[in-house]
Amino acid sequence: MTEKREGIIIKGYGGFYFVQGEEAIYTCSLRGRLRKSSKGVLVGDRVLLTVLEEEKGVVEEVFPRTSQLLRPKVANVDTALVVFAAADPEPDWFLVDRLLILIQLAGIEPAICCNKIDLLPKEACDGLEPYKKAGFTVFKASAKEKIGREELIDFLTDRVTVLAGQSGVGKSSILNMLLPSWQLLTGDISQKLGRGKHTTRYSELLALPKGGWVVDSPGFSLLDLPEDLTQKQLMLCYPEMKRAEPCRFDGCLHHKEPDCGVKELLESKEFDLGRYERYIAFLTELQDREEKY
Repeated sequence: MTEKREGIIIKGYGGFYFVQGEEAIYTCSLRGRLRKSSKGVLVGDRVLLTVLEEEKGVVEEVFPRTSQLLRPKVANVDTALVVFAAADPEPDWFLVDRLLILIQLAGIEPAICCNKIDLLPKEACDGLEPYKKAGFTVFKASAKEKIGREELIDFLTDRVTVLAGQSGVGKSSILNMLLPSWQLLTGDISQKLGRGKHTTRYSELLALPKGGWVVDSPGFSLLDLPEDLTQKQLMLCYPEMKRAEPCRFDGCLHHKEPDCGVKELLESKEFDLGRYERYIAFLTELQDREEKY
């Protein structure tokens, strides 16, 4: 006797999908129409399956997604944790801000984690301050010293979370800290290239101790600003700008326009100058792109 059950896809491998149900993990194939669907089936999808026999089944239906990432391919992500290192490698603030933009455009809540604070504790705190002031959720951690583990677990509970950040910052080490029983393979910093050796080859959901999931994935590899991104949408990715007094012009881009409210935030240091300069760089990137077409 077959029966219908609901679950979440935690891994896809070798043509099979592993679905976490309430009581077991089911090894599933896909119903024919799903194999032919242009939408595909992703890790993180919530699905309806038919249980054929003990711990085996067929995925019948994929429920509507709340979010979707292309690289890594994962669905229904609630939070993206942007990880950077206090040192080794040095923080890439352009990448941090670019990731925050892409995450917000995907409709996912961003948070930020500074790893390796045991190397440069003071500088790590200084680097996080502009983001904390902007309203982002921030964490200080050291995977090596197990600092910040409980705070991260409490925040990530009942969420589906993906980690993002440049190679070598310790994303896999953070996962190991959160889930020590998994003992994920981590890559050392390459002395020649100055970057980490990526070890993860496919996406998988890992269960957190108090509930929720974290995605073990190859990481973000699609970092170009979307082709349809408008200058107005870019501004909305900077929470600081929402606090500005009304500008003189309705269409103010907070760049060269006179009587701009954002400039007052800069003068009062309510808006970090480095963040603003990177905004201008992204704005110029969009304007240069528009001029080509």
